[in-house]
Amino acid sequence: MTGAFAQMDQGIVLRGASLVIRGTPILSDLTLALTEPRIGIVGQNGSGKTTLLRLMAGLVAPSSGSVMVDGIDPARDRKGMLSRLGILFQNPDQQILFPTVAEELAFGLRQQGHRDAETRARAALAAEGRADWADLPVSTLSQGQRQWLCLQAILLMAPRTILLDEPFAALDLPTAARLTRRLATLPQRLITISHNPAAVATCDRILWLDSGRIRADGPPGAVLPAFTAEMARLGEADADPHLPR
Repeated sequence: MTGAFAQMDQGIVLRGASLVIRGTPILSDLTLALTEPRIGIVGQNGSGKTTLLRLMAGLVAPSSGSVMVDGIDPARDRKGMLSRLGILFQNPDQQILFPTVAEELAFGLRQQGHRDAETRARAALAAEGRADWADLPVSTLSQGQRQWLCLQAILLMAPRTILLDEPFAALDLPTAARLTRRLATLPQRLITISHNPAAVATCDRILWLDSGRIRADGPPGAVLPAFTAEMARLGEADADPHLPR
């Protein structure tokens, strides 16, 4: 990694972080230092993957323990997080707020205090060859185009780390391939949740989350085969209730 992203300071650090919601443990005693350029998170549905991303982003605060992003508590300093961390949700409609493309792109820049936010947004569209998109209603864009818009809005704020929550799940194959190529060129640290092991196979590090705890943590070659085998075993057990679980 180069330039402004070469010094990543402490990265994302969790110390004994747990989250309990209405008496139900969701995440339990997570202690992690996430500093690698590319990190993947895998796990069954309901294992707590998306909740972990929300915890890292400061959208929820831990019930106990701590979460720090480059030395800052994300739940307490939302403004400080704007230049440090962005999150791309699986469904772009969960994060789009404004009716036109330029307004959506300008929002984060305004939050950062840029008075020329809309000018910057329009210039960014022109640089991407999409100047004619500026005044388009977001509602007219396809799913893939809205996903692109959300990513572009994040990139304009230049965070050090981007959290990706199943970024390819709702995309067709050509759109997913284009997004994959774009993500591969980014200097930011990327932390990617995916149900598809192939989508995180090139990461530097894989976390396997199981019932809110880390079941395995290591390089893809060590973690993903075990994860894939366990998912296959569980799938067989679900299909045949007489098989041992």
